[in-house]
Amino acid sequence: MTHAHLPTSSETAAQAFRESPVNGRMLIGGELVESSGGAWIECFNPATEDYIGKVPKATEADVHQAVDAAEKAQVSWAQLPMQERSNYLNRLADAFTRHADELLMLEVADSGNAITSMKPDLANCVERLRYYAGLGFELQGNTIPGATDKLHLTLREPYGVVGRIIAFNHPIAMAVHGMASPLVAGNTVVLKPSDQCPLSAVRLGEIAREVLPPGVLNVVTGDGSAGNALVRHPRVKRLSFIGSVHTGMAIQRSAAEVAVKNISLELGGKNPFIVFPDAPVEKVAAAAVAGMNLGLQGQSCGSTSRLFVHDAIYDDVVKAVTERYKALRVGDPFDWSTQMGALNTRAHLERVQQFVASATSEGARLVAGGERPAGKSFEKGHWLQPTVFADVTPQMRVAREEIFGPVLSILRWSDVEEVIAMANAVEYGLTAAVWTSDITQALRTAKRVQSGFVWVNGVNSHVRAVPFGGYKNSGIGRERGIEELYSYTEEKSVQIFL
Repeated sequence: MTHAHLPTSSETAAQAFRESPVNGRMLIGGELVESSGGAWIECFNPATEDYIGKVPKATEADVHQAVDAAEKAQVSWAQLPMQERSNYLNRLADAFTRHADELLMLEVADSGNAITSMKPDLANCVERLRYYAGLGFELQGNTIPGATDKLHLTLREPYGVVGRIIAFNHPIAMAVHGMASPLVAGNTVVLKPSDQCPLSAVRLGEIAREVLPPGVLNVVTGDGSAGNALVRHPRVKRLSFIGSVHTGMAIQRSAAEVAVKNISLELGGKNPFIVFPDAPVEKVAAAAVAGMNLGLQGQSCGSTSRLFVHDAIYDDVVKAVTERYKALRVGDPFDWSTQMGALNTRAHLERVQQFVASATSEGARLVAGGERPAGKSFEKGHWLQPTVFADVTPQMRVAREEIFGPVLSILRWSDVEEVIAMANAVEYGLTAAVWTSDITQALRTAKRVQSGFVWVNGVNSHVRAVPFGGYKNSGIGRERGIEELYSYTEEKSVQIFL
């Protein structure tokens, strides 16, 4: 499916998909194939509920075939000089760039995310491929001092086949980010996209097929049974997963039953945003919007969804945040002026609505949103207004569990020990934000907050090579830097007798 120009609205996109729906195929061993079981997964636009295409529903046999193909290709791929593997990644980046508009259309139509949030993902994919293409030469071992009659050194070698299972909120970005470092390290990859947003991944498979040697990248589409088949394959020793805590724990259990595996997990977050009394109110309010990733409808594990505000400025911050939330433009994800689109599925919308109801019943004060937007354009699709609750207490469900939606909770505090205890009182520890002009207070707080990534006087900023990952149940392992590249290798020690 090829479109020369981006649609200007969901209606023009719907017309394009009616004329030419996506008929996706899996990429296994360099061939585009259907499921051996003959089943399909249908895809619908979250904003309109229109049918936009289908992808194969992989069987366990399909997953095993993909692993076999990856294993067969890995030996010759790993034997290539680093410069050649680097060249392949750069050529893939070139091909990706040529198809960027088409991929962006698929992303927006399949996810419901605002186009303004999805477009940077495409640029980040190209940057990620080129970054790891160059970083591969830093995959170095060490020499270690010892006796004069022996030489001790270490080598870094690929695991072999890497399994990558990704979430629905950044489909193409997570697909590309998860393959760049394993590939340059000499592994081959079996990629399993979310069954809720698989269309851009199958198109990526078609593009990669024209660039990479057969079997180096394999894309299998399916539901949780396909993911579990990949997790439980005894020859896939290295796994990477992005998703919920519940699923991450299930993956650890399932994998441990068949083999000893290295698993990296980027899981959920219930991230604190701590505001000290000297913080500027309007800047805090703007950051409270930006930190929620509302271009993704709050469907982001890094969203700063718990806003802890000091008593001295609490009312002012609540007022400023409420005004900004009410002014947000919810609408057509293909419209460049839209600030928030539609939630990914009806089931997920209903789950978020349950959190809204529970917050109200537990005594939180609804100050913005909480309902479906009014108007004819919102009669179909999975819509919810950006929602803010004030006077939230730590015991409420809305303050303890990850919602993964456009719902911000504002909590009051007066004592530093109290707010740090509240911030750390959940099972998650992915991101956090600390706002104050007192640098000593900022650093002390940043050190005590149990999160893997902390912003000081900022939110939602990610710089290439800065490690990202979670504490506690938010995950294990780090991505985005040299640590990620090393994590896709095993270290071998060699001792030479002179």
